[in-house]
Amino acid sequence: MNRKYLFKSTRLGFRNWTDKDAVEFAKLNADEAVMEHFPKTLSNQETIELIGLLKKHYADNGFTYYAAEVLATGEFIGMIGLAYQTYKTKFTPAIDIGWRLQKNAWGKGYATEGAKRCLEYAFNELDVDKIISVCTINNSKSENVMKKIGMVKKGAFNHPELINYPKYEKHFCYEIIKS
Repeated sequence: MNRKYLFKSTRLGFRNWTDKDAVEFAKLNADEAVMEHFPKTLSNQETIELIGLLKKHYADNGFTYYAAEVLATGEFIGMIGLAYQTYKTKFTPAIDIGWRLQKNAWGKGYATEGAKRCLEYAFNELDVDKIISVCTINNSKSENVMKKIGMVKKGAFNHPELINYPKYEKHFCYEIIKS
């Protein structure tokens, strides 16, 4: 595949979003298993709006939750990357690392590989000093990725943007500092 990636890991390419991503990203965001730790799945229109926000975040900050593809095939598998978070907690404002992958990409180490590469990119290319990651207290898969990439649990908190969703409000925050 001859794609223009912002950067790559061993198996993945990371790029900004295009309008062409809407169909595959909408399928991912409509999958109840993928969205298990979120209050709801997203509609096609909500996905299009999210892509717009991700593109704007990249334009404004030089990073985003990137569209992630398998280098060998060009297959879109979801998003892995960075976003500036300003919701009010003792951990924010901060740059967050996160991932959301389609089910057929689970269990292959893509989230861990991609997150490690995004950390490297953030620390070495973007000169970021500290990155956080958050997940619901029941999201053991994401929490395991946080541990695998060297993050340390900083505590639990009630996510202020999820106050109306008690099942999803309680979160863990992990952190990693540039060495």
